[in-house]
Amino acid sequence: MSVLIWTEIEHGQEIPPLVKHITSRQLVMWSGVSGDYNPIHYDCAFAKAHGLSGVVVHGQLIAAFLHQMLSDWHGDMGSVKKLNIIYKSFAFVDDVLTCRGSVREVSSDGGSVVLDTWVENQHGEKIVSGSAVVQSSCYNKTKELELLH
Repeated sequence: MSVLIWTEIEHGQEIPPLVKHITSRQLVMWSGVSGDYNPIHYDCAFAKAHGLSGVVVHGQLIAAFLHQMLSDWHGDMGSVKKLNIIYKSFAFVDDVLTCRGSVREVSSDGGSVVLDTWVENQHGEKIVSGSAVVQSSCYNKTKELELLH
């Protein structure tokens, strides 16, 4: 794993994607963690009776995948300060989801980065889009030192 160098981040730079193969086991585990036991997330007959083509992946699980992608990218060198998400379509068990991101803006002082983020399914359809703000952990420490003096 490479170390992120904040001074080398550029507009348009793509960050490493994260690929997730969705399984029913993941959904059961997420239901347990989140407390979201809506039957559309585990009961195929129920989901189909309500107009869906199958068991639906939890939206917040997809958000967690995006957060993981961002955390994998910044490592110990930063933290996610904001994550905005717009759900455009459903994801289902057996889908292959690819989380992607690209740098939209680097702050003038280099302390934070705004990224466009999205998730594509195995057909290349963008099912989630959004944005994120990641802040440098070094920037935070520099600002704290300035405040102390």
